[in-house]
Amino acid sequence: MPARLDAIDRKILKELQDDGRITNVELARRVGISAPPCLRRMRALEEAGFIKGYRGLLDEKMLGYEIAVFAMVHLSSQAETDLAAFESFVRGQPLVRECWMLSGEIDFVLKCVAPDLKTFQTFVEKLTAAPNVRNVKTSLVLRQSKDAAMVPMED
Repeated sequence: MPARLDAIDRKILKELQDDGRITNVELARRVGISAPPCLRRMRALEEAGFIKGYRGLLDEKMLGYEIAVFAMVHLSSQAETDLAAFESFVRGQPLVRECWMLSGEIDFVLKCVAPDLKTFQTFVEKLTAAPNVRNVKTSLVLRQSKDAAMVPMED
């Protein structure tokens, strides 16, 4: 796979991002090439790591996760072993949907979902008691104004 993407590769990525269930024949039609080279390009993009995977985007609320909360976590130590231990702890928590390590005052921001506040409060108690956690501040999501899970792609 070349280090640079050409216009066809970019079109393939854009179309797959818009509709991950698109057939190869339809994808090839949309990007203006025949199906066999389109499939080869798509596989090359997957192998090169441009395409990390495919998944369905589910509606949390319809599945009973009514609460979304951001948790700002400050650790008592930023030693690499302590950071790795915290990240390992977080990976084992199903309510944590995203974990971002930051520079500045806050060490980590967690995006969490829960079916109700009581369940989330139980999780916060577990999080606060985790090794090396100095404090946790939470903010309940009132409304989501944008949900763009996709990477911006120029046409």
